[in-house]
Amino acid sequence: MTHPVVHKLHGIERIDDHAWMRDPEAVRDVLISERRRYESRIAHTAPFRQHLAAIMAGRTPETESSVSWRHGAFVYYTRIDTGREFGEFRRKRDGSDQTLLDLDTFGDYVELGVREVSPDDRWLAYSVDVTGDEVYELRFRDLSTMTDLPVRIPRTYYTGGWADGWFYYTVVDEVYRPWEVRRYDIATGVDELVLREGDRRFELTVRATRSGTHLLITAANRDTTEVWSVVDGVPESVGGRRAGIEYRCDATLDGLVTWTDDGHSEFRVVGVPPLPGERIHAVDCFDGYKVLTLRRGGDPLLRVLGDDGTSYEVHPPVPCGRISLVHNHEYLTETVTFETGSYSEPTQWWSLNLATGAQELLKENPRFDGYVSERIWAPAPDGAVIPITVVRRRDVPLNGTAPCLLYGYGAYEHVFDPVWDAALSAFLDEGAIFAHAGVRGGGEMGRAWWQAGRLDHKATTFTDHIAAAEHLLAGRVSRIATRGLSAGGLLQAAVYGMRPDLWAAVVAEVPFVDVVTTMLDDTIPLTVNEWDEWGDPRRPEDFTWMLAYSPYDNIPSGDLPPLLVTGAVNDPRVLVHEPAKWVAALRERGADVLFRVEVADGGHSGPPGRYAHLDYEAEIFAFVLEALKKT
Repeated sequence: MTHPVVHKLHGIERIDDHAWMRDPEAVRDVLISERRRYESRIAHTAPFRQHLAAIMAGRTPETESSVSWRHGAFVYYTRIDTGREFGEFRRKRDGSDQTLLDLDTFGDYVELGVREVSPDDRWLAYSVDVTGDEVYELRFRDLSTMTDLPVRIPRTYYTGGWADGWFYYTVVDEVYRPWEVRRYDIATGVDELVLREGDRRFELTVRATRSGTHLLITAANRDTTEVWSVVDGVPESVGGRRAGIEYRCDATLDGLVTWTDDGHSEFRVVGVPPLPGERIHAVDCFDGYKVLTLRRGGDPLLRVLGDDGTSYEVHPPVPCGRISLVHNHEYLTETVTFETGSYSEPTQWWSLNLATGAQELLKENPRFDGYVSERIWAPAPDGAVIPITVVRRRDVPLNGTAPCLLYGYGAYEHVFDPVWDAALSAFLDEGAIFAHAGVRGGGEMGRAWWQAGRLDHKATTFTDHIAAAEHLLAGRVSRIATRGLSAGGLLQAAVYGMRPDLWAAVVAEVPFVDVVTTMLDDTIPLTVNEWDEWGDPRRPEDFTWMLAYSPYDNIPSGDLPPLLVTGAVNDPRVLVHEPAKWVAALRERGADVLFRVEVADGGHSGPPGRYAHLDYEAEIFAFVLEALKKT
């Protein structure tokens, strides 16, 4: 069914045959039919999917318990028991063990937004999303009686913090932008506005520092920030707002610590000389120490700076690994906790003595040996070299005989931390290789890596991914499929049309594909505050480069590989009409497309429960492996 709509801008006409799919009511029956069609098309893979899911579930601990952390007088932790999807938030003291929040009681779909315990351990502020639209209802639980207050605050978002008996939180506007910070007084029930962000390009976050001295609000777009320190509900700007300048803050007992790209594009800590080749991502303050989270040469590390001038580094203990601070709520502490792991090594939690640098292993997830991660580098057409993390079973050679799934994203300076995954291990056991390309647009090689893959340089993301695939196919793997989600779905859609000959199959999850039309519609969530990432097509030069790669405006034809597309009716990040329109247009050109759409509760990343998500991954991997094993 087509109802052509003509878009005219900058002297160019674009005919959109499927614009009617923007209407949720008009397209609903089509999406329901699509889900039935999808279920029918994949019915023959049911035994294989069940086999994969069983392996995945068998490698998932029946009971999973996190490392614990201290907050005030209690020790807190999370746990998922046998057969549970979402798990519990718990605490213990003096031999008692108490469940504070059981997420499985909320139904088949739940995502947790904020989970903040008050400084006196009396109250829990928590928020839940039960549909997948990423809009949360904020609630307050009295932990002495385990009862919730009658008040439920709608349309809240991620981040929040306690200060002086008040809970500070963010509220979204009509396009899901967190634009207000408000605060609620537990004692009186008073709810009042603290700060409103009038510039639609900026989003607000709020948090309390672990020092207990500051409540900080940050307004941010893609390359500009402003921070406010709030005292008695009154925000005062820390450093103002200057276009193209970012800064962030944490606090000691003596005042604020700031890191910024002002004068150093890869960020510097104010008062600390920057080191070349490093991108500073975060600074966490503790009594007498600052812990810097940074990247150097494509690898993450921590640097500990003592107030006495001492300094040392902490690196992941395994190749191609990750490292990050986790669960550190106390400022007055001698030790901090950090987490490590990789695609081939389990997650480990360590205690780090800040004064001596001594490390102690606190907890390790179950280990499954026989897998290896390594990094190779692919030359890009312009001479840059692209890092590729390759993961395989040790008995699967990288010599051109095994097939491969290549993953890519490449946006927002985001870096995917490598995490051991039961689903991935089941895929690898089929004799396939997994590769993750750190293409430009992401942050694997720092801030400049992102700058080289955004705005008018966005096409570099796509050519980097193609270069990575060609490098793998040059004697390292036999066949290759490709996968990505959201902005990574855009990447898959672009390379699907640019080089269809490379791929045995393509998986584009919730793909951002109608680039020009979406970025012209400021009633869609994420449009206005995404102009600094993709461009503003109201400007002729931006329109030109965006139109050149927008997958919906460049529908390919001819011999195309099998394609699996996903979408969700409740997804606020990529509205479901985008993948639906693209699928319809591709089918008109004869493409073989499967469309897996969530028509009930479900969000941007698919089913959230641990077993439900494994079933989802089994579907994706069954599709990929079926294509890779064809001769």
